[in-house]
Amino acid sequence: MRIREHPILEFERGREVEFDFDGRRLCGHEGETIAAALHASGVRVLRKSIRHGRPRGFFCAIGRCSSCLMTVDGVPNVMTCVTPLRRGMKVETQTGKGTLAAEAKGAGSIAGDGSGSDLGTVPLAIVGAGPAGLSAAVYAGRLGVESVVVDENEVPGGQLIKQTHMFFGSLEHYARVRGVDIGTQLCRELEKCPSKLLTGTTVLGLYTDDPPWKTLSLMKNGVRGELRARTVVLATGASENMLAFENCDLPGVYGAGAVQTLMNVYGVAPGERVLMVGAGNIGLIVGYQLLQAAVDVAAVIDAMDEIGGYHVHAAKIRRMGVPILTSHTILSAGGTDRVERATISRVDSDWQPVEGTERTIDVDTICLAVGLTPNCELASMAGCDDEYVPELGGLVSAHDADLETSVPGVFIAGDASGIEEASTAMLEGRLAGLAAVERLEVEVDREKLLAMKEEAASGLSELRAGPFGDRPRLGKERMLALAASRGGDR
Repeated sequence: MRIREHPILEFERGREVEFDFDGRRLCGHEGETIAAALHASGVRVLRKSIRHGRPRGFFCAIGRCSSCLMTVDGVPNVMTCVTPLRRGMKVETQTGKGTLAAEAKGAGSIAGDGSGSDLGTVPLAIVGAGPAGLSAAVYAGRLGVESVVVDENEVPGGQLIKQTHMFFGSLEHYARVRGVDIGTQLCRELEKCPSKLLTGTTVLGLYTDDPPWKTLSLMKNGVRGELRARTVVLATGASENMLAFENCDLPGVYGAGAVQTLMNVYGVAPGERVLMVGAGNIGLIVGYQLLQAAVDVAAVIDAMDEIGGYHVHAAKIRRMGVPILTSHTILSAGGTDRVERATISRVDSDWQPVEGTERTIDVDTICLAVGLTPNCELASMAGCDDEYVPELGGLVSAHDADLETSVPGVFIAGDASGIEEASTAMLEGRLAGLAAVERLEVEVDREKLLAMKEEAASGLSELRAGPFGDRPRLGKERMLALAASRGGDR
């Protein structure tokens, strides 16, 4: 199941290591996650559900769901989709809640320099090393402001590290540059800034009860620590939406991001034949990426009566013989311990299945590209107000034009502030980072700061004026109106 040849990517796998899985010796590579190594060995069932003992395989690949929880070295409920593989690990399929057979052993320090758990204070802390978070750090750094960027993944870049397609827009928006290369560029720029990057580090909580300081509770390798910051940018991204249908919990049902992670980061094919559910940009792009990885795409279906993504993406997969079926939905998945087939049907104008149009397709993978939901848990914990704005993806932390939330000094950017494109996330990250610097009231070139802010805001307006910008633009306008109705006070 490992991808050996790819037209764009070269997979630099780490050294091969052995590990124990349910009493069997398997091989994987350093640098990949436990779940990726298991997939490469043909293992799909990672755990059994708590109540009914149904098989589960991972769904999101970003540590947001519980489908990949396994017992690792005696410790239950380990998120194997984000936990790096190490030589000699003992990995066990977990049934129910699991039992603790051994204590977790911490190693090293949070900072990775032997300093233990005390990280001290910093002007700016950024949660998330994706396009928004990295951009916030880079632009604050260009003004000489120190920051610490925290990300729970071992590799920075967020969604960029799995994007093999070229971006649209202007040169300023990285036009004709692949997402994987943009992520590399941002990381290189970060190295030139007065910033520290903490990967593999989970933010357990964000506390704002000691103004003007914000306290982040962190954990890495079982070691807990605290970081205090004057300002915080939350660039926590979004989570994949699920679609309810019969047997939607079978291993082999993935979010589109999980498929991209397996293919484009770890070089592991998710399956041999895929049904793509969703004909928006994500569904079309991931469908084409599957074809690039020599995975058969049986069809792309969407309940809408027209394609939701760029037609240039649709044309590419149609040229490769993949049908795009609009006004269609999935009714069920079939199989015992994993997906073996899917039943689809046409839907009417009320989105109800049309009797007699059902048909079954032999597939071993169902990929869901049915939208995202902003991750606003940390913002809520910090006491930030939220608003339900459908155009932005649902419940979103309330924010103003500078992306500052109702808690002074706490900013939000990227998909966490509303679902949009990666190009928009980078511009929002720039704006949030610069606004955080402005809030700090430190000695910087103010004329340069204001010019950089204006440039970022102008870029956002330009992107939202595009063919797919109507919905997020309306959402942001609604958010600003809601903020104004609160009286503008904090």
